[in-house]
This record gives sequence, C-alpha cells and structure tokens, in this order.
Amino acid sequence: MATYLGTHGSKIQNYTTDPDNPNTGEVWYNATNNVLKFQFENVSAAGSWSTGGNMNTARRQFGPSSSGTQTAALVFGGRQPFMALTESYDGTSWTEVNDLNAAVGQNGGAGTQTAALSIGGEIAPGPSVAGTESWNGTNWTEVNDRNNAVSSPRGAGLQTAAIAFGGGGASALTELWNGTNWTAVNALNTGRSGMGPAGTSTSALGAGGDTGPAADVTITEQWNGTNWTEVNDLNNGRSAMGGAGTYPSALVFGGTPGDKANTEEWNGTNWSETTDLNTARRALGGSGTATAGLAFGGMVSTSNQNATEEWTGAGVPIGAWTTQPSMNTARKSLEGAGTSNTAALAFGGSPNSALTELYNGTSWSEVGDLTLGRSSMGAAGSSTAAIAFGGSPDTTDTETWNGSSWTEITAMNTARGAMGPSMAGTTTAVLGAGGANGGVRNLTEQWNGSSWTEVGDINTTRYSMAGAGTVTSALIAGGYDNEAKNSVETWNGSNWTDAGTLNTGRYNFVGSGVSNTSALVFGGQPGSGPGTGKTELWTGSSFSEQNDRNTAVVGPASSGTATSALGFGGEGPPALAVTESWSVPSTTTKTVSTD
Repeated sequence: MATYLGTHGSKIQNYTTDPDNPNTGEVWYNATNNVLKFQFENVSAAGSWSTGGNMNTARRQFGPSSSGTQTAALVFGGRQPFMALTESYDGTSWTEVNDLNAAVGQNGGAGTQTAALSIGGEIAPGPSVAGTESWNGTNWTEVNDRNNAVSSPRGAGLQTAAIAFGGGGASALTELWNGTNWTAVNALNTGRSGMGPAGTSTSALGAGGDTGPAADVTITEQWNGTNWTEVNDLNNGRSAMGGAGTYPSALVFGGTPGDKANTEEWNGTNWSETTDLNTARRALGGSGTATAGLAFGGMVSTSNQNATEEWTGAGVPIGAWTTQPSMNTARKSLEGAGTSNTAALAFGGSPNSALTELYNGTSWSEVGDLTLGRSSMGAAGSSTAAIAFGGSPDTTDTETWNGSSWTEITAMNTARGAMGPSMAGTTTAVLGAGGANGGVRNLTEQWNGSSWTEVGDINTTRYSMAGAGTVTSALIAGGYDNEAKNSVETWNGSNWTDAGTLNTGRYNFVGSGVSNTSALVFGGQPGSGPGTGKTELWTGSSFSEQNDRNTAVVGPASSGTATSALGFGGEGPPALAVTESWSVPSTTTKTVSTD
C-alpha cells in the first residue's frame, strides 16, 4: 500500500495552527482542530459584484452603451429631472463629456463608449419621442428619427447596426437601425417595457419586463434577425432591470417590484440565479459581457443612484489562459494597449502594418490606422487613450490615440525598435527602455506629455524584452544581446536596479502590469528554436511559473494587469490572430473528511 511518505518523500506535518502560506498540494494535520487539510489550486471563480467608481450625477432611466465593456462604458440622458448629461467610464472613474443635444429620459441605448446611439424616450413627463442621436466619441449628432415615438425602449447592438424593441404602454414594436434609417420589423410576441436587454441587431435577448401596472413577467424572447421566439423564462418576474452580454451568454440584474438585487445568468438555454448586486435597485443601466459586466445608476425607493458595480462571472477559469475571439488580421511584432482583458487596442505589426483593431470583450473591430505603419514599437495606455513610439523601420515617430484616430506628436530623441514598453503608462507619462538600431541600446527615455527626456540607462544592454509598470515604478525582463537574457531590472523613477531572474530566459515576449511589484510575462523565444507559451508571475521579488498559454507564440502584444491580462497576435509561425485571456491564480484550503 502506498503511503504519503513513500509518494512524496516526507511525512504529513502536524501543526497547532494552519501554515501561513501553504504550497499548492501541501497536506497537513491541524492538531488543535483534529482535522486533515490540503491546499489546492482553484480552477474557476464564483461570480461576484465589486464596487466601481461612482457616476458624477445620480440618475435613473437613461441610455447605456449596451455593447460597451466593463472598462469602457457610456451613460447618457436620464431623469429626474430630464437631462442631457453624458458620462464616460474608463474602468476606474466616470468623466463628464459633451451633452446630448436634447435632454431626454427613459431613452434606449446601443453601441460602445466611442460610437453609440440614444434612442427615443421622453423629453418631459408623458409625451414620447422618436428622436435618435449618434455619438462619435466626442459629440452627439441628431440623425433620422425612429418610425414610432416610444418611451422606455430597449436597445442592443452597435452605432451602425442596432435594434430597438418594446417600451412604455407594453409596446411590442421592433425597429432595426442600419446606420442611416430605422425600419419596422416583426414585433415581440408579448409587448412589454423594462426588459433586460442583451445582444446584437441580429441576435438579441429581451427578458422579463412589465405588461401593465403591477404585471411583471418572466417571459424571455430571442431575436434571430427576423423573428422573436419565446425561450425559457426568468426565475423571477421583474422589470426595469439592467442587462449585459449576448444571446448565447447574458446577464440581467436588479429591477422591480420593490428594489431587487437579483442577478440571473443565461447560458443560451436556461436562466440560473447567481450572486446578488450589492445595492438593490431598479431603472439601472448595464454594459459589458456575462463574464465582465457593469451595472450603474438606477433608483432605490425614491432616491436616484450613482453607484457602479463590476461583475466577474461564474466559471471564469483562474490561473489559466482561455481562448477568446481572434483578431481580424493575423500579424506578428504588433503592439497593444489596455487596462484589462476586456478592453484592448492592437496596432501595427510586421510587415510595417498601420492596422488598428479594438477589442470590447466580445469581438475585435477595425478602427483608424496608425499614421506610420511599423512594427516592434513601444506602447502604453488604454483602449481609448494610447501612445505608440519608436519601432521598425527604425524611427523616433510618436503618436497618440484618442479613441477614434491617431495623431503624430513630438518624436523621441533616439530612433529604435524592440523596446521594453511601460504597459501601465499613459499618454502623458511613459517610459521606453533599451531597443535596437544598428546596435543594441541601453538608453531610457521618458515622456511627460510634451517632450522626451533621456533618463537613467538600463544596466544590461538588450532589446525585445518584456516590460510593465509606470514612469515611477517599472520592470523589464529578459531580452536579447547575442543570447537570450533572463535578468530582471526594476525602475524607481530615477534608476534601474538588478532585481532577479526569469525561470526561462527569452526574448520577443511581452508583459503586463501596473508596477515593479506586480507583473505578468508570457510567450517569447528561449533560443533559436520555436516559441513558447510559458507564463511567469512577478510579485516584487521573484518570478514564479504559471500555467502555459494554450498557444505558443513569439512577438505577441498584451493588455491588462498581472491579474487580468489579454495576449493577442504574434507568430507561431505563421502570423497569428489568436487571442487569449488570463486571470489570476488562487488557492483554497480544504478539510479532508474522515468519515
């Protein structure tokens, strides 16, 4: 009979209390409680709501960017009073931007943070309107009206392809928007207002709602691009709720009667109850996906709300990579920017591409090209405000992204590519270190929003390394100079300091993270052979090996942090469009039953 000693080479340890930091797989006996325990790695996370940044103005019954993300959302209109106010969310805080042309409440919404629609609603208590406004990331423009004036419609889709359905008075009306005009199409089977919306113009979901006073229902209907079909009901009848996601994978939350906190998940077939909102409320907005959603605003009793909550979906793998929708164009040696694994920007690539694509947590879409096509550049920022600098062919060119287009700004002092980017930097504060231009460079330059300044050199000359952090707290790892490097350096705002080693020396790989104490690196080339999917996590003093990426890759790009990252593109070979999402590992202590 095998024993623990024979299998593991040691006896089970006896402790009076549980160890402070048990290793994954460790088994021990708690003599105080008389129980046997072990430590194991979690494979999925429970769904949960966490607090996000409050809106500047409390409101209810407004238009949300239904296809926005957890880190890039838009809210517009609302009541009470009726308002034109528009706010933009960056994953941390809401910022007031340009108002709607007309104050409106009970309006529907569709689109993203940079390209949205405000649909119908009321401009005063009682009369409904058919007005539509289009948002380009900067301003609202009045466009063609709906065919029918409807208050409280639900919207889904994009600025150029949206659906509006239901509304006040238990309306069943459905209209499609093609970017220019609205067209009436087949109506809902059951007219109602206050549904939980999700999806696109060709595949939408309308859940719950009310068919009249005090008549909140569980009915769910699915739109296939032509007709509405009744599918399985919600568990709880309600209306005035928020929604997020797509037809195959959706989330609804909050609502009335009363003020509800209930959250339900749709798996394409059935609804299941999951973790409640922290603040029970009705008449709220939603954005994002079923695994990374956003709930904001609404009403509690008679009080308008400005609270924002962020959802992390149940069943999300942790400590592992999961495959996401691919980019439209496969490419290598590209660059990326972003603050999460649900909102990213991909740009450039070999051979000297200018292509830019935007990821919203669900899909990639092509947006405005770089001014200068290039590869192997440095970059930082978010999906709505990024900076690209240097690159191949060897250049000093610097450009900034404002959410819709790139603009050339002051160039770097020294032309070079293959730098270590400061992924958590911003368009006004970023660091570019090392690189190559006819030779390997150890130069570091810092951008302050108007000019580049040479600062402290790195200790080990290298290029094609991974980087993460800010202008005051950065990290570089690995790279190449005649051989693959494994050394690590940290930056304190003034100097680089040698700080340890990678477990696997490599180059042509990438990092994500917010400081020199928290970073993730993955992919790359250990030598002259094929690429790797190896992933390592930095906690401030050392790198630990994590679960490999599903796809080995050379020269990928990244977005996010050490705990929530996105890797996309690169070379297998051939050039890849593959996208993978990372979530932080965690462990749980479990008691072994002695029954």
